[in-house]
Amino acid sequence: MKKIDHIFFDLDHTLWDFDKNSALAFQLMFDKFGIEIPIDRFLSVYQPVNLRYWKLYREERVTKSELRRGRLIEAFAILEKEFSLEIIDALSDDYINFLPLNNYLIDGARELLEYLMPKYQLHIITNGFKEVQHTKLSNSKIKHYFRTVTNSEEVGVKKPNPIIFEHAIKVSGADIDKSLMIGDNYEADIIGAESLGIRAICFNYHREQLPKETIQVSRLNQIKNYI
Repeated sequence: MKKIDHIFFDLDHTLWDFDKNSALAFQLMFDKFGIEIPIDRFLSVYQPVNLRYWKLYREERVTKSELRRGRLIEAFAILEKEFSLEIIDALSDDYINFLPLNNYLIDGARELLEYLMPKYQLHIITNGFKEVQHTKLSNSKIKHYFRTVTNSEEVGVKKPNPIIFEHAIKVSGADIDKSLMIGDNYEADIIGAESLGIRAICFNYHREQLPKETIQVSRLNQIKNYI
């Protein structure tokens, strides 16, 4: 890649270990409410439901409230459990509150940020809920690496909408031709960035089959080979 000055990162599943931290949050939630479902069993059902709801959310086909409720209702239904909306909302609120209590990072994340920080200006672009994303960055002690944090709720659109990338470029003072996006979601992060002319590297956390022209890595430390 030719000269890069600004690097934009996704947060969840790219730097912040969402799966591990989420499992710990659910365990706290289940303990509090006395829900006797093995966490591994619950997550095997919940995770694909959650991914589908996030896709619908990116596409503006469900609201934030519908996402937060729907993913729990559907997952519990598959497991033949049913709770009132009052309980579902309480579970959802506690999950969001418990989520940033544990802040494990993806292997190699801190080392990569330490390597990049002296050479580039670093930024975050995230679709995650604004009430928890800043807390995640602070509690995991990586917030200081980033000059700007662009959140979809604050911009009003979600990745892959080019407007959120345009906003991030504007507030960072970056040049599109000298910018790079790194994220785990091919649709949201890679297609979204490239639609605006921003180069991108996919951290293929989900081990998906991607188009052969996609620059992809399976470990964060491999990013050093491309910049």
